Amino acid sequence: MKLIGLLIVAYLLGAIPNGVWVGKAFFQTDIRQAGSGNIGTTNTYRVLGPYAGTIVMVLDIAKGSVATLLPIVFHVQTVLGTATPLLFGLFAVLGHTVSIFDHFKGGKAVATSAGMLLAYNPIMFVIAAGLWVSLIYWTSIVSLASMIAFTLITLISLVFQDWYLTGIALVLTVFVFYRHRSNIQRIRQGTESMVPFGRGYHRRQAK
Repeated sequence: MKLIGLLIVAYLLGAIPNGVWVGKAFFQTDIRQAGSGNIGTTNTYRVLGPYAGTIVMVLDIAKGSVATLLPIVFHVQTVLGTATPLLFGLFAVLGHTVSIFDHFKGGKAVATSAGMLLAYNPIMFVIAAGLWVSLIYWTSIVSLASMIAFTLITLISLVFQDWYLTGIALVLTVFVFYRHRSNIQRIRQGTESMVPFGRGYHRRQAK
């Protein structure tokens, strides 16, 4: 019963729509009705600015981390053993993408997945964050940087033979690509939104 109860808590933590709540509480704006309509960090930056975007990113990472740490804090183990925290992290990701507080809609799982990785393997999180920031600089496209970063973390975890993380990362990579399918189409057409800095942005401006 403790396991089931904490998995529900993990889902509810992940389901908190930080972008929506921050937008409504402090900016009187529903970000679902502006920009891309997504509730995550990128659209929050686009609609509400960098301050709000940073807050939402930190909160979305935090809920993934807190959910992942639940089985450790409450001494819960399953047949998965050391992979148990990843199970709880997945429930947080599920909550973020299919939120009970947002009519079972949600974000694209990037920041919450990063929070899960932070709690499970902080060193891998630092690697992932470095890759993501570098890719944003080179491409100026957050969606593309996110998809490439997920792919690379899957490969890196495979090299280090962390089979649990590899499996979870592969599932999340496929899911992230699926949730970004409209972005992929815009990238192919050359119409995907760019952040106003980086090599990709300057290349587009130079054309």
